[in-house]
Amino acid sequence: MSEQISAPWAEQAVAEAEEDEALGRRPGQEHRSREEEVLARIERARARKPRVKEERITLAHGSGGKATHTLVEAIFLDHFRNPLLEPLEDQAILTAGGQRLAFTTDSYVVSPLFFNGGNIGDLAVNGTVNDLAVSGARPMWLSAGFILEEGFPVADLELIVRTMAEAAAAAGVQIVTGDTKVVQRGKADGCYVNTAGVGVLERDIELGAARVKPGDAVIVSGSIGDHGITVLLARGELDIESDLASDTAALNGLIATLLDAVPEGVHAMRDATRGGVATILNEVAKTASVAVVVDEASVPVRPEVTGASEILGIDPLYVACEGRLVAIVDGGVADTALAALRSHPLGQDAAVIGHTGDDPPGLVLLRTSFGGTRIVDMLVGDPLPRIC
Repeated sequence: MSEQISAPWAEQAVAEAEEDEALGRRPGQEHRSREEEVLARIERARARKPRVKEERITLAHGSGGKATHTLVEAIFLDHFRNPLLEPLEDQAILTAGGQRLAFTTDSYVVSPLFFNGGNIGDLAVNGTVNDLAVSGARPMWLSAGFILEEGFPVADLELIVRTMAEAAAAAGVQIVTGDTKVVQRGKADGCYVNTAGVGVLERDIELGAARVKPGDAVIVSGSIGDHGITVLLARGELDIESDLASDTAALNGLIATLLDAVPEGVHAMRDATRGGVATILNEVAKTASVAVVVDEASVPVRPEVTGASEILGIDPLYVACEGRLVAIVDGGVADTALAALRSHPLGQDAAVIGHTGDDPPGLVLLRTSFGGTRIVDMLVGDPLPRIC
C-alpha cells in the first residue's frame, strides 16, 4: 500500500523501523518498504499472547477498547475458555431440546442515571435486547438485577423501573426474574442494573465476525456518537447547550426488516456501544482477517457530536451509541440492505460507510476528508467513562 499510515498505537513500530533503517538493519525481506516493515511489526505485536500489565484495574479496562480486550482474553477467556464462549460475540448461541437460543448478559453503571432521551432503565433493557437481536434472534425474556445504594430515593427507583417496563413492552419482551441487593451509602453511585436475556433463533442463519469476507459492505444504521456525547453533556463538564438526545432504542424491529430483505446477505451485526464503531470494526477485522476501509465523508455524525468531540480531542468513531447498528453485508446486496434499513424509522439515516478487503489483514483504515489514510486502532484509554 502506498498511502501514509499513522496511528498512536503504531508509533513504536514506526520508530523501530526508522531505527533499523538508520542503522542499516533490514529484517525480513531485503527490499520491503518502510510501511510494510511497520505493518509486519504491528502484526507481530498483535500475535503476542495477551497479558495484563497493570497491577490494579483502571477505568480503561471498562472502556470496551484495547484494555478491555486484553483483560477479557488474558484473564476471563484464559480461565473460562470453551467453544460457546470462544467466538466472543455479544451473545452465546445455545441449543436446548432442538431449539437454538441466544443468551446474553450486561451490566449498566451509567453516570448520571438520567440524561436527555433516557435513563439507566431503558438503557439496560434496550442494550440487552440489541445484544440478542444482532445474532438474528427474536428477544423473548429478560432478567433484572439491581444493586442499590443506601439512601437512594425511592421515587428515582420507581421511575427507573417504570421506564424499564415501558421499554420492555415496546421491544416485545418480558422481564421474568430478578434480584435486589442494597450496599452501604457511598458504595454504588445510587443504582447499578444488570440484565440478562434469552432469545429464540427462528431463522436458519448464522451471523458472526468470522463470516465476514473481502468485498463486503459496512453499513451503520444512523448517526454515531449521540448517546456518549449526550451523557457527557448531562454531567455538566462542558459549557455547551444542546438538544442532543441519546439514541437508546431496541433494534430488534429494524434488524428483522433487514433480515427479511436480505436473508442470505447479512454476514455480521453488532450494536455500537462501548468503544463505538471503531472498536466493532477492529474486532471484525481481527476475527475475519480482513482489512476494513472506511470513508470518513460517508460516516453520519451530527454537528453537535462533531463539535463536542473536537473540544474533547476525540474521534466520534470511538464514542458509544445505544441505538445504532453496524451491519456487514455482502457487497452485492448493499443497496437492497440500505434501502431496507432506511424504510424503518430507526434506520432513516443509514449509510454505507466502507467496505472490506484483503490487504492489510486485521487493520481498519480511514480514508480522511483530506485525501490521506490513517489506521483506526482500538481505543487505548477511556475518554468517556461510565456511559453505559
